Amino acid sequence: MENQLDRDYQALMAEIIRKGRNKEDRTGTGTRSLFGTEIRHDMRTGFPLLTTKKMAWKTMIVELLWFLQGRTDLRYLLENGCHIWTGDAYKVYDKDFDAEYPPFSAPYPPRLTHQEFEQKIMEDDEFNEMYGDLGPIYGKQWRKWGQFNDYTDQIANLINDLKTNPDSRRLMVNAWNVGELKDMVLPPCHYGFQVYTVEMSEDERRMRWCEMLGKDILFADRIYTKELDEFNFPKRKISLMWNQRSADYFLGVPFNIASYGLLLTILGKITGMIPDQLIGRFGDTHLYSNHMEAASKQIVRDVFDLPGIVITKDIDFWRQDLNTIVKGLTKDDFHLVDYQSHDRIKAPLSN
Repeated sequence: MENQLDRDYQALMAEIIRKGRNKEDRTGTGTRSLFGTEIRHDMRTGFPLLTTKKMAWKTMIVELLWFLQGRTDLRYLLENGCHIWTGDAYKVYDKDFDAEYPPFSAPYPPRLTHQEFEQKIMEDDEFNEMYGDLGPIYGKQWRKWGQFNDYTDQIANLINDLKTNPDSRRLMVNAWNVGELKDMVLPPCHYGFQVYTVEMSEDERRMRWCEMLGKDILFADRIYTKELDEFNFPKRKISLMWNQRSADYFLGVPFNIASYGLLLTILGKITGMIPDQLIGRFGDTHLYSNHMEAASKQIVRDVFDLPGIVITKDIDFWRQDLNTIVKGLTKDDFHLVDYQSHDRIKAPLSN
């Protein structure tokens, strides 16, 4: 099927450049910004990993599994080759270093480089506890919303509701915990998501079965509901919409699209539903001023077909409890099928 995702992404990028307004920002970099935008993707057309530049696929998987495990420490990320949160943690260390060891007080320990900082996080438990924890960010809110041992596991509740009350309008997970924002190294950019499911008609089940088998649409007439039930073929389809207050359109948004696409895929596996629609809604949608040249390269590139995805875990694996599932998943369990992309486009990350 045609890759509409990349085309829609490029079109919105062009709109930001053409209609956006120049704004100052927290990092001091400067942005070109629009407010209130949206990206929609039909999961039947392929896994939502952009093809107009090479994506850091494994890094994205590691971060999502980190969220789902409820972890907020850098060490897990670094052990799995993910460095995207180091800059935020290092800023806290840097600020404390200046406050505790000003230049006029000697002797004082040397300031650690980024590489030395990461190494110390890996080797020193006390240092990791002090500077490796990023505060009550996504993982804590998803799996332990609340304080003082009065916690709510939002992901576990979501999965239970999907299984017991799939037509509920309360299938939501929120990361914007106002009472804990001050303790986070960075307030959530993507602050919440909602899930929606609907029962498929028998005709739609047959059509989806054909799509998964790669059969011609006429083959659907020869499939009976009894056969689909014998193969435990899903009766419902599941969609996900996430909301984002701040959308770094060149670096962050492609990552977010793929991450929530993978989350939707995982939720589908756990609940026995077929991924359907993926929707991202963005507040401040911006291109950083030092990303404009990189964006101009990506915006004119031709698109390739979207890849497929294979997860190497059998059906019995997904029937286990949530903690066993998320701890049992690794970045090596997820494989792209027929992924073709243009070369990587480098751009600086503004922390």
